[in-house]
Amino acid sequence: MDVTFEGTARELTTDYGVLRYHEAGEGPPLILLHGSGPGVTGWRNFRGNLGTFADHHHCYVLEFPGFGVSDAWGGMPVLDAGKSVNVFMKALGIESAAFIGNSMGGVVGVNLAIRKPALVSKLVTIGGVGANLFSPQPTEGLQLLQEFADAPDEDKLVRWLRGMVFDKSLVTDELIAERWEAANNPDALETGRSMYGSAAFEMQQQFMASSDTPPYWSMLHKVACPTLLTWGRDDRVSPPDMALLPMRTIPDAELHVFPRCGHWVMIEAKAAFESAVLAFLGR
Repeated sequence: MDVTFEGTARELTTDYGVLRYHEAGEGPPLILLHGSGPGVTGWRNFRGNLGTFADHHHCYVLEFPGFGVSDAWGGMPVLDAGKSVNVFMKALGIESAAFIGNSMGGVVGVNLAIRKPALVSKLVTIGGVGANLFSPQPTEGLQLLQEFADAPDEDKLVRWLRGMVFDKSLVTDELIAERWEAANNPDALETGRSMYGSAAFEMQQQFMASSDTPPYWSMLHKVACPTLLTWGRDDRVSPPDMALLPMRTIPDAELHVFPRCGHWVMIEAKAAFESAVLAFLGR
């Protein structure tokens, strides 16, 4: 099976622009949703896992609009991401699928499970879902992300990357160069500012203080599908206390915490993560 970038790359033309994705494997559908941050793509999040999951599932790694790969849709990045999943599934005739969502991708998956439960058969999240109960907000990792969004430079990118992992040796010169090049894409820069810049963060806080709209984490009890919450014990972006709320309020949720692991569970605890996820999906 060819799980190279070129061998799996696909394009889907929609009314909103071109969605790009990677496809591999046969079996029940599994859609993988990437997180946010400088230079992020679905391919970079999941390229190391795709071969393993494609041995058991028909995998789709979707590139969200506005992160420099798929065309930007011009709206709020998280809302556009959720909308793109709906458009993507409808276009490809996928009536229901299991999902793996990294950080922001997990939030997108949770919101989909709340609002359109028929689309989500099972859900795996990687950090990021819930609310800070004991840890400060913004967390250390989000503060580093905010510093980069306000005034991007390579040193800030390196500090943020090192904050994503427990094992700092994973932040190689090759990774830094790859992420720095991708982070300078105009769409990616604009998305970063709109999500994590100081001005955007202040507007979000004001909106939350004045809005009657409940936060998504207050509706986690509506997630009806079996859910596996995965977390790095040493996550400095979304510390493990965030997991307590979804673990308690999602009716059919279980939590797996990986030791000596930061925010990128699928990369830093690759073999253990894949084993836990395949066991969960295969039940």
